[in-house]
Amino acid sequence: DAQESRGLGDVYKRQAMLGDITLGQYYPGNSFIHGLDPRTKIIVTLLSIVAVFLAQSVAAYAILWAMVFFVIAVSRLPFLLVLRSVKPLLFIIVLTLAMHVLIGQGETVLYQWKFIRVTEEGVAMGVKMSMRLMLLLMFSSVLTFTTSPIVLTDGIESLLRPFRRVGVPAHELAMMMTIALRFIPTLLEETDRIIKAQTSRGADFQSGSLLQRAKNMLPILIPLFISAFRRADELAVAMEARCYHGGEGRTRMHQLAYRRGDVAAFGFAVVLLALLALLRWGPLARL
Repeated sequence: DAQESRGLGDVYKRQAMLGDITLGQYYPGNSFIHGLDPRTKIIVTLLSIVAVFLAQSVAAYAILWAMVFFVIAVSRLPFLLVLRSVKPLLFIIVLTLAMHVLIGQGETVLYQWKFIRVTEEGVAMGVKMSMRLMLLLMFSSVLTFTTSPIVLTDGIESLLRPFRRVGVPAHELAMMMTIALRFIPTLLEETDRIIKAQTSRGADFQSGSLLQRAKNMLPILIPLFISAFRRADELAVAMEARCYHGGEGRTRMHQLAYRRGDVAAFGFAVVLLALLALLRWGPLARL
């Protein structure tokens, strides 16, 4: 009974972990950020990513975190929902922090034991890199939470359209990226169903050696791949049935257009980028 309880607990933990993956999910709303042009949101997100890599000082990171909280509040997204986007990569974030803390280089030694050498500079770099990963995930999550896949496709295609002159298939690339993003939640749900079905049949995914556990994953991976191929085939048939032949000559019901809100968002991002550049190289670098 105790072993069965542990097995059920592991299954529930795995299902909770799958539910924490929020990439590709859209949270409907009518906030200011929901109403922005998708091209604006994509470009502002890219500028925010550049701003994250510009940050070096405590003041710069404080500004970035303040911006994250401000954007989440304006978009009317539940903060815990955005925070869940960090949870799937929490192990990588903690590992990054531990690597910099334990093997980081520096002059000011805080603790030393055999080959472990903790320095003040290593701790600072580990905290910075961990915060960078968290900020990148949260900025990207706000983009996907506030933009539906169809609108995101239109935005990506519009931004890639100038590169068509050099042979870049803008529409096809945008369609592939959006379909891949859209199918992440679907495949997670399918994985959850397969795990439940195999567990009810007595499958054990926890006991045994590492090699044995890898072999035990086959009852999950094989049906998952079959389901993914079947869904891809059904999607292709549905697109052909609707006479889809790529982006050539296609029209849209809703045309993309910049508005005053987009100009304000661009201005906000440029000011943030300039401020962080001044904090790194300009007269504000001492802060």
